[in-house]
Amino acid sequence: MTTPIRLGIVGLGAMGRHLLAEALDHPDFTVTHAVDLAPATVAALQDEHPAVQFSTSIADVISAADVDAVYLATPPATHAALVVPALEAGQAVFCEKPLAVSADDAAAMLKAAEGKAAGVNFSLSDRQSTRYVEQAIADGRVGDVLGVEIRLAFPVWPRGFQAEATWVGERAQGGFVREVFSHFAYLTDRLVGPLRAVHTELEHRTPASETAAYGLMKAGEIPVQLSGLVGAAGPESYEWELRGTRQSYRLTGWRDLFVAEDNEWRPVELTGELGSEGTRLTLFAQAVRGEHPRDLADFAAGERVRSVVEAFHH
Repeated sequence: MTTPIRLGIVGLGAMGRHLLAEALDHPDFTVTHAVDLAPATVAALQDEHPAVQFSTSIADVISAADVDAVYLATPPATHAALVVPALEAGQAVFCEKPLAVSADDAAAMLKAAEGKAAGVNFSLSDRQSTRYVEQAIADGRVGDVLGVEIRLAFPVWPRGFQAEATWVGERAQGGFVREVFSHFAYLTDRLVGPLRAVHTELEHRTPASETAAYGLMKAGEIPVQLSGLVGAAGPESYEWELRGTRQSYRLTGWRDLFVAEDNEWRPVELTGELGSEGTRLTLFAQAVRGEHPRDLADFAAGERVRSVVEAFHH
């Protein structure tokens, strides 16, 4: 029987608590430590999960001898200061996106990750929809890829489940381009090729993060467009659309995939595991044990995404 990986979690906001719940039931992991700077959060979770050691001391996880791997769910500007010492101490790292905000931080993280088990939690990295379109391109069913369009709309920002994370609504580290577009930038990078910014623009109606984003990028010579709005009436919407000469694909709401070969969009019936934090934890465990799962985004992919995302902020 394989010995469970001793996992420490740093950051117990919405994502940290979600992954904690997944990891507690995951056969590859034993959650031994979890850290947050908010004493009330730590106290409440300690009561719920007495077998886990909760604290407000980051040193209980980062570089700790009794922690094999770290999941990091803290604001992106803090990532390098936590990831680098963890990797240098021999711990594996599963980091929330975006990888970093600054190029210097990202470079330090990439250097520390050389030859180490390190991944970035892009939610589309192991989705069945991602693999389906990837295979359709490889098989030639799509034909030539003509372009990609990404459309995002939010009634409010930050979204309700992120309301406690004030940094998500601030310009320095937050905004929907970093928090949401980064997932679709990863998807495009993986399926079509690395992105370079041609023209990017953000609008701000308040001192907070962006209220609109417009961008033209290219993957090679393939145009990739982003349009995003905050304050739009109606439900949140997330659409990624790839247009080909033979087939086109549309991904909506993160997991609903449609295909068009003529004048009609038809749903694609996906089978098997759709992809989740639980399945990405399995991939991370494989990386910790020396494998190289292709559906776990690595730091190099994280840096390519960071680079095009930050082009909107300069």
